[in-house]
Amino acid sequence: MGLFLDLLRNVLLILAAHGVVFGLLAFATKRNGFIKAVGATREEFSKNLALAIFNSVLLAPFFEAPSGALHATIGTNPTLASFWEGTNEVLVLAAAAVLIDFAAYWRHRLEHEPGLWRFHATHHSDTAIHWLTVHRKHPVGKLLSVLIDLLPVVALGFPLWSIAAAQLLRTFWGYLAHADVPWTFGRFGKVMISPAAHRLHHIRDERLMGTNYSNTFAFLDVMFGTYVDPTPHVNCETGIEEGPRSFWGELARPWEARYRDSKPSEQVDEAAA
Repeated sequence: MGLFLDLLRNVLLILAAHGVVFGLLAFATKRNGFIKAVGATREEFSKNLALAIFNSVLLAPFFEAPSGALHATIGTNPTLASFWEGTNEVLVLAAAAVLIDFAAYWRHRLEHEPGLWRFHATHHSDTAIHWLTVHRKHPVGKLLSVLIDLLPVVALGFPLWSIAAAQLLRTFWGYLAHADVPWTFGRFGKVMISPAAHRLHHIRDERLMGTNYSNTFAFLDVMFGTYVDPTPHVNCETGIEEGPRSFWGELARPWEARYRDSKPSEQVDEAAA
């Protein structure tokens, strides 16, 4: 019980700190519309918070076992570890950050394919996307990210400090990418993913969901042909055809028959038929 209480305290402290930062950002960008915006996110915010606690506190110890076993199986090559120790630390950190996002990019693309979409649909069901939406994940989706995203850096023997630092950058950028602000970052938006670009990824028109997959580095989308300029879609409506569920409904969502063999565009076609 002590382990769970410690995890809960740490998670709540981290979320509270980010809540202050993004609350101030929302106030600075919305001003007179701030109260209305907060009210619009209230219901989905509570679901996101419940999923964050469920995945990051109650299930966290169970995620550690398969993750640790997989990483132990891969092992670390001493030669590679020595190579990174002799490389400029800035370059090591940059390489780690890009490789983590590279793995997450392809994992994310796979989650939009039949079979895995049913788990990822929970993340897209938020109709009031905001900074806490980053934690709106089905436990199976959370496990996939835990198992896959760090595989390249672990296999290539990156030092632990670089992995931890890259994860901090990625975590903050994940919050920022989901923030309800209309920022496109201009030309820089093709380097780092912007909130507007990621909102486009969550657009209610599910045929446009197959774009802007990266968590941090938009140049991965540019490189692999999935980047779309968000400028014409700023402040677009978000969500999916079936709409959001309750907390327990989101946990049960993947087992509905419609999700077993479909992906977003196919669900739209079925709904229109």
